[in-house]
Amino acid sequence: MRAAAVTGARGVTLAERPFLTMVNLRVDPASEAADRIGKTLGTPLPGRCGHTATAGPRTVVWLGPDEWLVLSTDESAAVAAELGEALGGDPGSGSVVDVSANRTTLELSGPAARQVLEKGCPLDLHPRAFGPGRAVSTTVGPVAVLLQQVDDAPTYRLYPRSSFADYLARWLIDAMSEYRGPELP
Repeated sequence: MRAAAVTGARGVTLAERPFLTMVNLRVDPASEAADRIGKTLGTPLPGRCGHTATAGPRTVVWLGPDEWLVLSTDESAAVAAELGEALGGDPGSGSVVDVSANRTTLELSGPAARQVLEKGCPLDLHPRAFGPGRAVSTTVGPVAVLLQQVDDAPTYRLYPRSSFADYLARWLIDAMSEYRGPELP
């Protein structure tokens, strides 16, 4: 991935950010348990498709009307235990599952990052439609991913299933290759 980096005005880089904690959370958003979880996280659970919420080292990504993915640099067992405690003892109130081993994190960044993604992503990634703090489930090439825009650089994080990460990385490297040459008029 390092060897594939493109520098300059059309620059784009790809890196893996392994071992990010990922905890799947299911809870009724109108419940007291959801309020307790929001207090534990330091931010309310995002309530709309594509929205995220960040507090400290944790980002909460909306996956569905009663489902979120908590991303963190904190140790996974600690995050899952803390959220499980906030969920409460009633097994019917929801679930907290450590899914950290399920996905890996690829980070695509640089002035041409959006154009690289646009080669194989059906979403409108223009800043008017998708910007920092947004995350959605989509595809890049033939691979299903959770796609998050982190900042205006732009930097994107792609969360593919671990078994598809190598293929997706190779697909992105191929898509990046044209940016090595001069821009055509």
